[in-house]
Amino acid sequence: MASTACFVIVSKNDIPIYEAEVGSAPKKEDLAYHHQFILHAALDVVQDLAWTTNAIFMLLHDSRSEDGIKSFFQEVHELYIKIFLNPLYLPGSRIASSHFDTKVRALARKYL
Repeated sequence: MASTACFVIVSKNDIPIYEAEVGSAPKKEDLAYHHQFILHAALDVVQDLAWTTNAIFMLLHDSRSEDGIKSFFQEVHELYIKIFLNPLYLPGSRIASSHFDTKVRALARKYL
């Protein structure tokens, strides 16, 4: 079954520092904008409640596997910590690492 998901990491300044359309469904440009709209609307709702950290991880998905989603978030968080601890990374700046992107996409295929 084809699945679709959109994963975003948002900095404390409401700036998306990482975005990825992941999943096995065919990619459509309109659908990507629709996902971004939903995630930004959801950010408005959780924004006041969740800013106790430097970043918020948000996932829009059609998967029903709670264990898979939990594992996805745990492993992506570990990757983010590795990026965050890199002395050359400026906190709050865009994550441009191709290694990070490849790993996130592989984790999405594995768990979502």
